[in-house]
Amino acid sequence: MFKKIIFPILFLLTFVHSVSGASKPDQRTFRISKNLTIFNSVFRELDLFYVDTLNYDKMLKGSIDNMLEKLDPYTVYLPEEETDDLTFMTTGEYAGIGSMIMKTGTEVVVSEPYEGMPAQRNGIRAGDVILDIDGQKISGKSVNEVSALLKGTPGTIIKLKLKRPGEKNILEKSFNREKIQINPVRYSTLVADKIGYLMLSEFTDRAAIELKAAVNEMVHKNQIESLVLDIRNNGGGLIDEAIKIVGYFVPKGTEVVTTKAKNKEADRTYKTPTEPIFPQMKLVILANRSSASASEIVAGSIQDLDRGVIVGERTFGKGLVQNIRPVGFGGNLKVTTAKYYIPSGRCIQAIDYSHRNEDGSVGHIPDSLTSEFKTRIGRKVRDGGGIIPDTLTKDERKLNVAYYIFAQNLYFDFVTQYVLKHPLIASPVDFKLSEDDYKAFTDYLISKKFSYTTQTEKYYKELLEMAQYEGLDSRAKDEFTALKTKLMPEVSKSLEENKKDIAELLSLEIIKRYYYQKGEIQYSLRTDKELKVALDLLKPDGKYSLILSGKK
Repeated sequence: MFKKIIFPILFLLTFVHSVSGASKPDQRTFRISKNLTIFNSVFRELDLFYVDTLNYDKMLKGSIDNMLEKLDPYTVYLPEEETDDLTFMTTGEYAGIGSMIMKTGTEVVVSEPYEGMPAQRNGIRAGDVILDIDGQKISGKSVNEVSALLKGTPGTIIKLKLKRPGEKNILEKSFNREKIQINPVRYSTLVADKIGYLMLSEFTDRAAIELKAAVNEMVHKNQIESLVLDIRNNGGGLIDEAIKIVGYFVPKGTEVVTTKAKNKEADRTYKTPTEPIFPQMKLVILANRSSASASEIVAGSIQDLDRGVIVGERTFGKGLVQNIRPVGFGGNLKVTTAKYYIPSGRCIQAIDYSHRNEDGSVGHIPDSLTSEFKTRIGRKVRDGGGIIPDTLTKDERKLNVAYYIFAQNLYFDFVTQYVLKHPLIASPVDFKLSEDDYKAFTDYLISKKFSYTTQTEKYYKELLEMAQYEGLDSRAKDEFTALKTKLMPEVSKSLEENKKDIAELLSLEIIKRYYYQKGEIQYSLRTDKELKVALDLLKPDGKYSLILSGKK
């Protein structure tokens, strides 16, 4: 079937070239046609003569992926079977049961049922092991395969067999799949007198309308006059949604973004489409190194227009725009088509993918090669390397034992047992991990023979191997021994030294089991350093107005 389709198509391309290029062939067209003809011939010869049976779909997908890998990480081919993923990226919508799953060991388990969704409403809990879906055994299947089985047409019945820790009998659940709509506004609340807080997790096609509804509710209910907009860890999404959100705070017709493409006819300028809804509201935006794309459009344009203050870390630095192009047979190409420029005229792209090193790697644009631009009132800002906040903060957390515990799913596994013994816990605003609970957790780690290898230890082993290869290990034997003693982790000591970080991650996992994502956010805000900075700026004697006047 594959040969019947691909060969005539490629032949047609070759034939068209030979006719149109008979007199004066266009070099680009010729090179495209030439290489497609070569590819066609190689594929045909493989099909005729290669010793084993070929998987045509897999080979072609691999060829496309390898070709696109040389461009940028955002240009990807999405075959027909990944259409649902594309829909979810743009709408936050899919049909299923409303839960996250993960693999732990050889088992696929429910890692988080979404509050109010079918899985949670029908008594499915985090930690439940999925054994069977609609009569199909799960053993040996990947997370992606299990996820595909959980999804389906809304209204269809799904039948699950589950193994729950602490219970002997196999659980059987039967209920309807539903259309699952993930609200991009993960949480909103009053955090101080007349100051609202809103966490926006993605820019799907309902981001602007959901944000407007949530802020309006706080205006009418709490009479807020200031907003802390949290876009930390928001990787972006639809550019139109970013423009609409900026438009809630600035005058109609304000230029927010200009995109510039190779095809000049595709260049476009985006302006705010409506009159502002919150024209006088003070605005502080929280951002970090994982705030990217549409998040950076919002933060960067608000900064360039001197409309609000940015707090946090330097953002990711993604100044590229992608479009979805259908390529036949249900497949799509998500392709980078342009760079975008925010109101000051700067592009904040941090990596130049068009100029690679000899080994194919790419590097960040150094600050010394960036250019200076000015905001509307003349504040200095720079291009290249993301958005630099007006008030910089630093994540002082280190890659320590707390995160190696997380990587091995040991917080999750311990809390699965914890909930069996604790039917109720305090609310997210009152919960405090007890010393007994922390001791129980460290005892659990010891019983599981927890150990880990740090990145430093890996580099030490590589250094030692190289020294042995070059015959230098004996010369520096004492130094290597002393270095090993200092670098090799001692688990019990590491658990004590990093107790604060471990207790925080353990507490978050516990809170999430009882109060879901909202509870996890509520708990996190109690000790949120960036939120505290934002609230200090918005105080009557704070520096909010001073920063926006350019006098700071």
